[in-house]
Amino acid sequence: MAEEKEENQKKPLVRRMAPLLVLGSVLGIASVLWLSNAPNTTAQECSVDESIIAALDAVTGGQLAAVLPTGTGRGYADLSFVDEQGNPMSIADFTGKPLLVNFWATWCGPCRAEMPALNNLARAYDIEKFQVLTLNLDLGDEGIKLAREFLDDLELESLPLLADPSFAAFERLQTSGVSLGLPTTLLLDAKGCELAALQGPAEWDSPSAFKLIDTLIEVGSLT
Repeated sequence: MAEEKEENQKKPLVRRMAPLLVLGSVLGIASVLWLSNAPNTTAQECSVDESIIAALDAVTGGQLAAVLPTGTGRGYADLSFVDEQGNPMSIADFTGKPLLVNFWATWCGPCRAEMPALNNLARAYDIEKFQVLTLNLDLGDEGIKLAREFLDDLELESLPLLADPSFAAFERLQTSGVSLGLPTTLLLDAKGCELAALQGPAEWDSPSAFKLIDTLIEVGSLT
């Protein structure tokens, strides 16, 4: 036992600290995201155009009847996450066009079930006019790996892998009463302002969905 202890003491300091450095990196990313998305963060405030909300409300039917046009003035341009390589990003990096932002996790059955339909929806539109953002919430340093394996297994090549290993982005939605669980989807205008929200899965490649997104592109690009 004494010899083993002595041998461990002889190991280079970097080798002995390597696991801590890796853990520190993961916790560092999570901490930054949590602070960025903390409930007390001053969020962007958006003006509310009742005509836009009415236009969306008129086309929320069929498979998308549960979509709720909101017009609350909530903004998400500052909502933070990372890309697949761990680079910091936010909704602001994608503004300039209407967005569908879907919060999901590999452990969420309804989330997994609706991802192929979201992939079909994303593939049907010009990314310059409308984009589907899929924000994965699997926790820990294995989270992005699990999400990538899931997307590859189902060949969901049109969905970007964005992630929030801190879960803070979704906690922001919970704190503001936007969502109670996964999946949750936000429809945002070209400035990152909330126009509608959906709690639960949907048939995103149904005629009702295409009608809703066509309207979102028409009215969400005007703000």
